[in-house]
Amino acid sequence: MAAREVAEVPAAGATVPLEVRIGFAHASVQWIADRCGADLLHVKGAALDPTLVPDRGFSDADVLVRPAHVARVLAELRQHGWELINSFAYGSSFEHSATLRHHDFGLLDLHRLYPGAGPTPEAAFATLWSERRTTTLGGRSCAVPARGAQAALLLLHAARGGADPKAARDVDYLWHRATDDERQQVLDWVDRLDARLGFSVILGELDEHRDDPAYDLWRVAARGGTRMEEWRARVRAARGLRAKAHVAGRSVLVNVEHLTIVRGRPVSRREVIAEFFDRPLRGAREQLARLRSARQGRNR
Repeated sequence: MAAREVAEVPAAGATVPLEVRIGFAHASVQWIADRCGADLLHVKGAALDPTLVPDRGFSDADVLVRPAHVARVLAELRQHGWELINSFAYGSSFEHSATLRHHDFGLLDLHRLYPGAGPTPEAAFATLWSERRTTTLGGRSCAVPARGAQAALLLLHAARGGADPKAARDVDYLWHRATDDERQQVLDWVDRLDARLGFSVILGELDEHRDDPAYDLWRVAARGGTRMEEWRARVRAARGLRAKAHVAGRSVLVNVEHLTIVRGRPVSRREVIAEFFDRPLRGAREQLARLRSARQGRNR
């Protein structure tokens, strides 16, 4: 799920279990992809091989779409009852997924790339697609990554999880308890997906990659950081002066999508203006608190 998660609350009187609704969400998205001729892989959650991490819960559906097909899938989803509630630009610091909601099926995270997998989103998808498998979700045949690829992707997801207990449990099962053969399969996929930077978090070797432009993104994701640090990391990771300028300009804007989610209703222009002036003050206080905490830690 995207960094800024959205809690899904079942409608009053709902009796269909969440996991069933999510299965139907996967089936719905697959039907839409088939309808518009798009390629996508169902990842994590209900699509995960159940032998990888026993009894792993999930709260939404996740799909990874071939980058060239993202626009058509989004357009088709919105024609079939899926409402966009969080766009790529504001979904996470990696800008990798958009969140949609359906009245009957719940939440969907639509990924246009998978953080850590490369060397480009197109190449990563092609590599995963070349060894895809199928599983049945909501009564429909759906493409999923190979088992070893699923383990590697879930570990890359855990690398962004910080102190999240679920992420720690994933690492425990998929790496610490894994057999030598299973670890080698993961490492093979890490190499094939050019995912060494993200995976270095799992190995405790992230600081060996300080010169990588995306290092700060992974450092903030894995260890935490202020909003200011996050945006600086996003600017550093952006490729080219135009992209850096675009990200820097967006950093001062109010995330109306997130504000709407937090408030639980559409926000007024007055609220957006108030948020515009409040954000820098909160950011400065957050940065000062972090500096103060670091100073106290060094003095102990």
